[in-house]
Amino acid sequence: MPQRLRINNEGLVEGIRFIPSPNCDERPAGSAIDLLVVHHISLPPGEFGGPGIVELFTNQLDPAAHSFYSTVAGTKVSAHFLIRRDGALHQFVPCGARAWHSGESSWKGRAQCNDFSIGVELEGTGAAPFTDAQYERLAALTRELKARYPIRDIVGHSDVAPGRKSDPGPNFDWVRYRAMLKVRRKGAKGAKKIRTKLRTARTPRRERKAKKK
Repeated sequence: MPQRLRINNEGLVEGIRFIPSPNCDERPAGSAIDLLVVHHISLPPGEFGGPGIVELFTNQLDPAAHSFYSTVAGTKVSAHFLIRRDGALHQFVPCGARAWHSGESSWKGRAQCNDFSIGVELEGTGAAPFTDAQYERLAALTRELKARYPIRDIVGHSDVAPGRKSDPGPNFDWVRYRAMLKVRRKGAKGAKKIRTKLRTARTPRRERKAKKK
């Protein structure tokens, strides 16, 4: 699984599956993308790997295919990204567009979080731990999103819609996830220091003295 992801000028992550969802529109003019919202989803509930999530996000869910589907068929929802149990990453909405993932929501006094957020769905139920592959992929995606957009806060769906939503749930390890982001930042700083030392060591002594003057 590649750890380095790249978002192109169209707001798409290169090299992954893009499945366009019609459930999106333009963000309000001047909206800065400064919030990341983490969700969980499984369709049918508790089952993984099937086509249900993709069908829901693309308005192709067959209400007769499962008893639960009749309760959500016709719902116009999406997310920017989905991370499967094996870490596979799919994109449904370009980052610059507004995905319909948070519904009625607010964060720090601002309503309509869809206007200024990116939504990431983890395949899961909230009742069981998420996989190592999902944490690795989420951390890699988060690093690229933070490098590309002015994201200040990372929250769960339950944080922006308290009482109405509970995902990603108590089994999402926020401490582990945030630590993974910090480790990579520290690693990058350490690598930069090493590269600087190597360049200095390779520079002739007389040249270093001249630069100091």
